Amino acid sequence: MTTVLPGHCGVVGGGRMGAGIAHALLLADRRVTLVERDEQAVEAARDRVARAVGASVKRGVIGAAAEPLSRLTTVTGPAGLAGAGLVIEAVPEDLDLKLVTLRAVEDAVEPGAVIASNTSSISLDTLAGALARPERLLGLHFFNPVPASRLVEVVIAAATDPALRDRAVAWVREIGKTAVVVRNAPGFASSRLGVALGLEAIRMVESGIAAAEDIDAAMTLGYGHPTGPLRLTDLVGLDVRLGIARYLERELGARFSPPALLVELVEQGHLGRKTGKGFYEWSES
Repeated sequence: MTTVLPGHCGVVGGGRMGAGIAHALLLADRRVTLVERDEQAVEAARDRVARAVGASVKRGVIGAAAEPLSRLTTVTGPAGLAGAGLVIEAVPEDLDLKLVTLRAVEDAVEPGAVIASNTSSISLDTLAGALARPERLLGLHFFNPVPASRLVEVVIAAATDPALRDRAVAWVREIGKTAVVVRNAPGFASSRLGVALGLEAIRMVESGIAAAEDIDAAMTLGYGHPTGPLRLTDLVGLDVRLGIARYLERELGARFSPPALLVELVEQGHLGRKTGKGFYEWSES
């Protein structure tokens, strides 16, 4: 089996993560079909990708934006995925939505195509159970923001074809990132550890032990983390972190019970950078 990243790749979901994944594939000289739900969402997704490609030009990563963007196709349905050798699902972290999306992708692609999910916590075994050919599903968990992150978590489900492991690691290398391979388990490796640290940091704010800035500085300066756990929670989205915490609580027990402060902030609509406020104040500038 070849380890070369397919020349035509698909991404379903054009939000921050999906646009970032599309950007990474374009910079690896692949043709990319990006699927969104309607024309308005398609336009927004294409704009996100264009901004990311433009930022790569400014950083000197690539010479010009026109060539990679010429290989981007944006569509409103899965039919455009027909010729893709790899399709990455990057819709919001909702089980029912992901199941519906993966079924639609499988119906659209050829029998030899590989299907990947960007889920950060949902069981790959559960997702694979929705497919007629579960052996072609694996997890490719990218990190936010995708252009700056060097890591992709390759998640192997019970039914995943063993040959896909090495292929996926090679694909990740081709887009300039490093793969870590984990067996399917609640939260995998990254989300499980990251959420545990983030929840404890929130409990410390809740208890008045220290301010968010000081807790984050303790981790960045004392432990060398590139971003503190509370700032990272703002970047990921408090609603996303709450959803993962509740899932891990169901699967792994009370140690992942979300702090009341996190629940309150989400209920108030303070979701982090995307709403302008979380544990920090944010502005577009």
